[in-house]
Amino acid sequence: MLAVGAVLLGGGALAVALTRETPAAPLWRDTALAEPSGQAAAPPSGEPALRTISLSATGDIIMGNAPNRLPPNGGEGFFDAVRDALKADLVMGNLEEPITEDTGTGKCGPTSNKCFQYRVPPAYAGHLRDAGFQLLNQANNHGHDYGPAGYRNTQRALEEHGLRHTGAPGQITVIDVQGVRVAVAGFSSYPWSNPLVDVSAAAEVVEEAATLADIVVVQVHMGAEGAAMTRVKPGTEMFLGENRGDPIKFSHAMVDAGADLIVGHGPHVLRAMEFYKGRLIAYSLGNFAGGAGTLNKSGVLGLGGVLKVSLAADGSWSGGQLISTYLDSGGKPAIDDDHRGAAAVERLSKSDFPSTGASVDESGKITAPGAG
Repeated sequence: MLAVGAVLLGGGALAVALTRETPAAPLWRDTALAEPSGQAAAPPSGEPALRTISLSATGDIIMGNAPNRLPPNGGEGFFDAVRDALKADLVMGNLEEPITEDTGTGKCGPTSNKCFQYRVPPAYAGHLRDAGFQLLNQANNHGHDYGPAGYRNTQRALEEHGLRHTGAPGQITVIDVQGVRVAVAGFSSYPWSNPLVDVSAAAEVVEEAATLADIVVVQVHMGAEGAAMTRVKPGTEMFLGENRGDPIKFSHAMVDAGADLIVGHGPHVLRAMEFYKGRLIAYSLGNFAGGAGTLNKSGVLGLGGVLKVSLAADGSWSGGQLISTYLDSGGKPAIDDDHRGAAAVERLSKSDFPSTGASVDESGKITAPGAG
């Protein structure tokens, strides 16, 4: 069974609500990387085996923009080309738009041509469910495109389709995945999310999450945007006057606080992957979906990937893969048989993190530096 709890922190109060869902469909497992769910290879020294689980995650997801820029056929089959690639014990994505009717409080004025706001009708939550997603992150710059009402409507639409969400201030979403408790929290530089810029406050959220679960996953929308922003360097990144965080400082601090996996997105391009204290940091997974021409898909902006990892119940690394994807002519995600995303991440990882960068081979298999 899949148990989910939303934990809200604040004012010293702790509230936990648990629900139970039916088990998901057969789940992804790379047998070269880990044993089937609920099992693990025999550990050394006769110690008890640790259960392992698989997780998958994507970068930015925009299915279209109502009312006039929506995919054909009401979005049916939008994720068909990548459904198999997404399969895992827990499937996560960064939802870069509200799922709501027009609330009348869009952030862009009627004559603005340099402001971007997105939304899709509530029924589109069903397309996420049909793709296999189980949890969506709302901590990003488009979470409030249609104000607080649009944000709440998005949560309602997701819940009505059996999907969970994370990213609100103080929100830690706890999921029982094959008997392993996984806590997921979303961070961004906006007031409707857990904090990105206040690293100490963010660490407190992660520390609390670590007391509630076996594995802690951080979803984080960080870094400047654009085709020229593929590199990860020390220091704060600014975009259009906004502080988009210090990706290295933030990610390292979250691992220090107890995070076992950092899933980054926001720059709209793939970025390096690094191992820090044995935990994987994916600094950006790029564009996963930009339906009906909502996202620029030229060059590196058209590349993304599905990050798939296998973690033991103590959060330790068991294996991983980056399945390369690209935006097709309609902005839907498709599998990239040329593995351009994996090649880009390999190159960037070696360049930006010479001693700690992940190794990504032609098939996308991810290994820690020094691993055989």
